[in-house]
Formats: sequence, structure tokens, C-alpha cells
Amino acid sequence: MSDAAPASKADLRAAALARRAAVPAEARAAAADRVAALVETLDLPAGALVSGFLPIRGEIDAQPAMARLAARGHRLCLPVILDDRTTMIFRAWTPGDPLEPARFGLSVPPETAPVVDPAVMLVPLAAFDRRGFRIGYGKGHYDRAIARIAAAGPLLEIGIAFACQEIERVPDEPHDRPMRVVLTEAGRIDCGADR
Repeated sequence: MSDAAPASKADLRAAALARRAAVPAEARAAAADRVAALVETLDLPAGALVSGFLPIRGEIDAQPAMARLAARGHRLCLPVILDDRTTMIFRAWTPGDPLEPARFGLSVPPETAPVVDPAVMLVPLAAFDRRGFRIGYGKGHYDRAIARIAAAGPLLEIGIAFACQEIERVPDEPHDRPMRVVLTEAGRIDCGADR
């Protein structure tokens, strides 16, 4: 029996992000295409508004998946972080629409784009487990956005990551809300957490 203390979220995040950073470029492109193909397995409401994300810091590229969703008739939006204390908002966006540089290396729709609340969220993950719990970057932007939107109505959260970011168990807390599905290049994980 080990006396070692459980790894902290910060340590688990750092290890998963190091594995993610080591994924070769050709494997990244193939992973993004595989995740895009898996989007076809999702049973989403017709025309649902879906939030995606543009990759930063080595994240898997969700753009092929977003293109497939748009081709299926779904409307899209992207996250916008206003400041460190404000819940992330989402602005309507269509592939090809102009983007502006923003905080944290993000590219976002301009202020003229309508602010919307998605019914489906594609969520970038730093680390995740099969129960659907996730570790983000530690600022809580997605946590607050998910809590706010879910309080107003149904919300389907879909994690998107490389398979190497999976860990045995995320140290979850009572306020954490698990993803319903996680998509990686290794396949679709239907998370068993009851809601």
C-alpha cells in the first residue's frame, strides 16, 4: 500500500498537458478528423446551437467537427472571455466569419456578433476520466459558463481531447458537472454519471 498523497489537480493537469504537447503534428490532424467523424454519432436536436472552440496551447482541433456540425444544420458560436472574474460568454459564429485576437491567445467573433447561449457545448479538456469529470486550465471559465447555462435549461456537454489526456480519476468536487460524452481519436466515451 502506498503512502503517497493523491496527485493534485495541478499535477494531473501538468502531466496531461505534457502528454498532449508530445502528440506529433501528423497524429494531431488524424485525431481531429477522427473526432469529426465521431460527431456523426451524436444525437443532437435539429438545428441546435453548438459552442465550439479554436485550438490554443496544443488543444485538439475542433474545427473539422464544427464544420461537420454546420453541414448538418447546426448553428455555431465561440467562447469569449471578458475578464478573469466574468463568466465566459458566447458569440454567434459561422466558419469563414471574421475573428479578432483576444485574451489568452484566443480568436473571437467581433463585438457586433450576437451573444447567445448554446444548447450543446464542445469543451476542451486538459485532463478527463471515464466518468466525464474534467480538469480545465484552472481559471473556472468553463465551470461558470456551464453552471450558468445549465441553470437556465438543458445543456449537453461534450468533451473533446486526445486519448492521452485520459487519467484514472479526476478529483471531483460537489459543484463539478461531468461531461455526458467525451470524444477522442480512440473513440466515443459515453460517461455514466447520472444527472
